[in-house]
Amino acid sequence: MIQTLFQVALGGALGASARYLAGVAVMRQFGSPVFPLGVITVNIVGSFVMGALVVFLGQKGLTHWNAFLATGILGGFTTFSSFSLETWRLMTEGRYDLAGLYVGLSVLVSILALIAGVALMRAVLA
Repeated sequence: MIQTLFQVALGGALGASARYLAGVAVMRQFGSPVFPLGVITVNIVGSFVMGALVVFLGQKGLTHWNAFLATGILGGFTTFSSFSLETWRLMTEGRYDLAGLYVGLSVLVSILALIAGVALMRAVLA
């Protein structure tokens, strides 16, 4: 268990660093756009890599790399890749109802939670 935790932590640090560098690269290339181009780029790239990775690791019998590569690196790079993977998993199981619910709740409730967090902290700091 501790070895797996270390793999996730190391991968997460690498993934988060890669996310930061990708954001810097996008900003240097395109300036500081109003649209969050760096975030969407990372989300799309991370989701693509997650899809390719889970198939590759599964077919090659290398699933022991999941903690480091998928949860760690890609999880640190973008949690959206994990969100996309879980949505796809539900869809491939024919659970389109749960996939739709998962997508809707994830987006809506996360935005509402962010708004609540902002409101709470503004009230606390007022």
